[in-house]
Amino acid sequence: MYNYIIVGAGLYGAVFARQAADAGKSVLVIEKRPHIAGNVYTERIEGINVHRYGAHIFHTNDTEVWNFLNRFASFNRFTNSPVANYKGELYSLPFNMYTFNQMWGVVTPEEAREKIEEQRKEIAGEPQNLEEQAISLVGRDIYEKLVKGYTEKQWGRDCRELPAFIIRRLPVRLTFDNNYFNALYQGIPSGGYTKLVEKLLEGIEVRLSEDYLAKKDEYDAMAERIVYTGPIDAYFGYALGALEYRSVRFENELLDIPNFQGNAAVNYTDRETPWTRIIEHKWFEFGKDEDGKELPKTYISREYSSEWKPGDEPYYPVNDAKNSALYQEYRALAGEEEKVIFGGRLGEYRYYDMDQVVRAALDRAKEELG
Repeated sequence: MYNYIIVGAGLYGAVFARQAADAGKSVLVIEKRPHIAGNVYTERIEGINVHRYGAHIFHTNDTEVWNFLNRFASFNRFTNSPVANYKGELYSLPFNMYTFNQMWGVVTPEEAREKIEEQRKEIAGEPQNLEEQAISLVGRDIYEKLVKGYTEKQWGRDCRELPAFIIRRLPVRLTFDNNYFNALYQGIPSGGYTKLVEKLLEGIEVRLSEDYLAKKDEYDAMAERIVYTGPIDAYFGYALGALEYRSVRFENELLDIPNFQGNAAVNYTDRETPWTRIIEHKWFEFGKDEDGKELPKTYISREYSSEWKPGDEPYYPVNDAKNSALYQEYRALAGEEEKVIFGGRLGEYRYYDMDQVVRAALDRAKEELG
């Protein structure tokens, strides 16, 4: 009999498992996939740590979370400064003085502010949808070139059909600062995320390619408590209906050249280009292997956003009114499961940044373990 069986070897499961094991509890981690680390899984190809489920850049203002993870990995000083490609025109992201200079030729913050203010006047009153919200923040030009196409590809819906709140926190800087994240700590674990999760799970029993829901009764009988990080609706057999997600599909290429785009991430913001962005993985670790040698090849991933269907990997919860109401019904059912803790992105049906996942797991473990 285990004190805890943890379903899922992603960040939430691995952090909770570490805390439980350190508290002297017996722990078993089971994982449906043939590998640990969930969606932060990195795979070594030609010396490059490939982010198999899309780019993951760690960033946080939470010193406790940062110090906790640094027990298991050292982080490099990678700074996320994406580039936007609109029909061959290149713009700096997030929106900053470089962007405004490229867009309008302005050179001072005052000129940029005046240009934005002039274009914002188009929207009177409270913005009613994402299009109006974006124009009210950055004006028509930036909306048309850098927001509209990308967002519609990402969500599969017209910007006028999307709620305003999705883009309410759009960063607009009147400085030459193109660090995407406004975070005290930022970087990529040296050697990749899989190595970090391996360290978190050191000394803990892990079983891969194991489907908890297919053997639920068997596993439940083996543990005092279950920590479940899979989809909450799947746990209940979709009894109330399926929650909706956006999914992502990748087209990957290993190229026999040292440099494809010169940046880790390039967003394609026009509607006609079918992919949303291209990731060039080697630049997350500055194009070098662990010995500091330049890597002769490169590996790229074209990212396509799609509507989720059963069998696809769920990525982003669609937190609209309908899905949020359905989640609350599932959450009420979850409250009746006395021996099960529901956690993580899928277990709580919410978009989590990585530091938020770690924080949630640490807090729940502290509450549980004392």
